[in-house]
Amino acid sequence: MALLERVSTLVRANLNDLIDKAEHPEKMIKQVILDMQNQLLQVKTQVAIAIADQHLLDKKKKENEERVADWMRKAELAVDKKQDDLARAALQRVESYRELSESFAQQLVDQKAQVENLKSALRNLEQKLTEAQAKADLLVAQHRRARAVGKASDAKMAAGNGSSANAFNRMKHKVAHAEAHSNAKAEIAADDMEDRLAALEKEDRIEQLLADMKARRGA
Repeated sequence: MALLERVSTLVRANLNDLIDKAEHPEKMIKQVILDMQNQLLQVKTQVAIAIADQHLLDKKKKENEERVADWMRKAELAVDKKQDDLARAALQRVESYRELSESFAQQLVDQKAQVENLKSALRNLEQKLTEAQAKADLLVAQHRRARAVGKASDAKMAAGNGSSANAFNRMKHKVAHAEAHSNAKAEIAADDMEDRLAALEKEDRIEQLLADMKARRGA
């Protein structure tokens, strides 16, 4: 049955492997425990139903056995009274109820086997659930530590291969380059200003020389 197949899958599940393969281990372990609890409830319900059916089959078997015995007594009474027709009719009932009794007996055997299978599945699932609940916090903590160690190792490797230092050097070079560029622009601006002032001074000197020359020549 599908229920026993699902239970068997949960019982065979290796929690450590599930943790290792899960993208979100904590969510996964909680879901596994929830699935086990749900399946456990279903199995308990099925066990109760199966046991009730077993009792019913046993009751039906006994009822037909009693009818066999009752009609056998009636057949014997008919024989004692020399009533062969009644004896034959009673024996027919005996055979009919005997067949029913044997059918219920076989169903009872099958039902008992089913009950034992369900009880076994229930015990296994209860054990697995207890194990999962006991190990859940431990498994999650182990996974967290492993993940933290992995990140620390990655960081150590990154530092060891000089990637951080290289990145710092590249940034330092960019800052130095930007600073030099700014200084160059400032120098260019300063040179331009000095040139313009020098040109103004030169123009003033020329005008002054021209005025002096005109004065000397009476112009």
